[in-house]
Amino acid sequence: QVQLVESGGGLVQAGGSLRLSCAASGRTFSNNAMGWFRRTAGEDREFVAAIKWSNGYIQYADSVRGRFTLSRDSAKNTVSLQMNSLEVADTAVYYCAADNPEGSAFYKRANLWNFWGQGTQVTVSS
Repeated sequence: QVQLVESGGGLVQAGGSLRLSCAASGRTFSNNAMGWFRRTAGEDREFVAAIKWSNGYIQYADSVRGRFTLSRDSAKNTVSLQMNSLEVADTAVYYCAADNPEGSAFYKRANLWNFWGQGTQVTVSS
């Protein structure tokens, strides 16, 4: 089984920054991609960003492009999400995801990711 452990959530004022990290461990798996989703109460998981492991290709949701930066440490099977210029609308539980064998055209489809972290709360106050 693969475990994904997120860290770095918290409370921040609008305009501030937070950095989320996700470390993958457990049995060897074909780590073709890792990414982040978020969910607010009563809503489906929303795609935030993802990275293709083989070539570093990164995809962002329009709502975060230019404010969030995704990076990886391949040796440690870790991805980080640097979130700048945070807005109240960014408030959500953020989930790390790994392994989407369908490829980058389907990164926004939450149901195609095979492994999930437990989630970390990000709260942005006005």
